[in-house]
Amino acid sequence: MICVENVSKVFGKIKAVNGISMTVPHKEIFGLVGPDGAGKTTLIRIICGLITPDAGQVKIMGSLPDDKSHLNNCFGYMPQRFSLYGDLTVIENINLFGSLFGLKPETIRSRADEILEITNLYEYKDRFADNLSGGMKQKLSLTCALVTRPRILVLDEPTFGVDPESRKEIWKILYDLNKSGMTVFVSTPYMDEAELCTKVAFISSGKIIAEDSPAGFKKNFDCTVFKVSANITHMPDFKKLFGDELIDAYTFGDGCHVVIRNEKLKYMDKLFSRLKKNTLITKDPEMVNPSMEDIFVLYSKKEVV
Repeated sequence: MICVENVSKVFGKIKAVNGISMTVPHKEIFGLVGPDGAGKTTLIRIICGLITPDAGQVKIMGSLPDDKSHLNNCFGYMPQRFSLYGDLTVIENINLFGSLFGLKPETIRSRADEILEITNLYEYKDRFADNLSGGMKQKLSLTCALVTRPRILVLDEPTFGVDPESRKEIWKILYDLNKSGMTVFVSTPYMDEAELCTKVAFISSGKIIAEDSPAGFKKNFDCTVFKVSANITHMPDFKKLFGDELIDAYTFGDGCHVVIRNEKLKYMDKLFSRLKKNTLITKDPEMVNPSMEDIFVLYSKKEVV
């Protein structure tokens, strides 16, 4: 559905996107996951035809993004920041957006009622957009992106700045749309949202550093993660204590996650026993399943090295 071929984009001295190639298959929920400044928004704007790449090209359903006549009816885009009109009501924004795509008023009206029910905005359709909460504004943006009934939906950090309940609602909507046959391409800085995608591409410093399904990442993870409670406040101190056995250690929730290469596990009982005698570890270390955050931290570390 979306094919990115060796795409690069430079702003001044900054390589925002650096030779990225990737494919988003039909009916996937494909997550572009990475920290702020990694290049997610730039890549999405290139895909949407809003920025021209310095090198490479993007094809959407076999067409270039500037082929508006072909893509208007199959492509929906939701930007990161709310960009609709605050002094228009919900339904007025939808009518305006639909008319820009050449939809007839009766078509917009029937589709708006259907989508407003899906996004739970129907009872607020006469409210001014400026008077909506952050989560409701994002759902209005999503509603406008869906009014053309696109086959591909591209979303740039759709849950940015919204409350946890709205995040759940937005992801439920995305799942329902995907079940109906829609391809979803979504960027996010949140590793828990990476777990919700069917396929994930990690992006860092403008490069795709790894790509797989969440299950595939975990299956191929060649390290073991321990949850550790310790009387240590600085992570560099933690790393000094573990020496060569340690791949990484970082704060995670109310404790720390310690990542050890599998071939180094034979040393761990002895090491943990020694640390407990020094009262540095307050509880027995607990082996835990790796999260997407653990996996991304490791891949990012490899990229830096």
